[in-house]
Amino acid sequence: MKNILITGASTGIGYHSTKYFIDKGYQVFGSVRKEEDAARLSNDFGDRFHALLFDVKDQAAIDQSVSKVEKVLSGKGLDLLVNNAGVAVNGPLQHLSIEKVHHQMDVNVYGVLRVTKAFLPLLGAQRPRKTTSGKIINISSVSGFVSAPFLGAYAMSKFALEAMSDALRRELSIYDIDVIVIEPGAIKTDIWEKAYEMDPEFLKTDYAPLLKNWDKVIQSTEKNGLPAEDIAKLLDKCLQKDKPATRHIIAKKHFMMWMVKYLLPDRFLDKQLTKGWKKRLGLG
Repeated sequence: MKNILITGASTGIGYHSTKYFIDKGYQVFGSVRKEEDAARLSNDFGDRFHALLFDVKDQAAIDQSVSKVEKVLSGKGLDLLVNNAGVAVNGPLQHLSIEKVHHQMDVNVYGVLRVTKAFLPLLGAQRPRKTTSGKIINISSVSGFVSAPFLGAYAMSKFALEAMSDALRRELSIYDIDVIVIEPGAIKTDIWEKAYEMDPEFLKTDYAPLLKNWDKVIQSTEKNGLPAEDIAKLLDKCLQKDKPATRHIIAKKHFMMWMVKYLLPDRFLDKQLTKGWKKRLGLG
């Protein structure tokens, strides 16, 4: 039986991945921020699910959860840590407050590092080694290699996550702990509900004509997204392989995303992503 820890298990990718692994007979530890979510997931998934109550910004709560996991495992280690918890902060960087950008980075970057550091001993990062070596899978995004307008803060966090993952994979190689990145395109998850929200203050800026239909843009993106279950299947595939690829793009237009990442020049992307802007803004 595999032992897996998934952050942000209450909804979306985290919830569906938890269900997938529970159905396979694995034991899953899932982090949630609310007592009611812990009760709901425990009811949904039964005895092989263990709720961990912590926010990825709360080091003390994370440390308490380490003790709980250690007790349940009784000397065994974690086979997989999935850093999934995250938020999406939107808005033009010119007008986005530093406090909101900090929140974005605190959850998506520092939060991942807090959790990873805390659970590394249970993944085998100690000498003499007391458990088998586990894997770490960080849920990044296509925003980890291309920055879309008005999602700059989110892209910043995912670019940073990609860099962190590379550094960790190389550093943790002395323990045979692998670090893998999954880069989803649009996925049908609850993260989009918050992405719908555009600060009304931004509608008072020069970008107003471009932002007034933001909810429709997000709605269209969500509608064309892949089901969260597809991520769960990919997680399992990475878990089963001895040496999986270090990065996995998963999107409906996979080849297009591959081209964006490896082939298309920045100036070409600039033109495509801002096509028609000046006309809409009355600038020509």
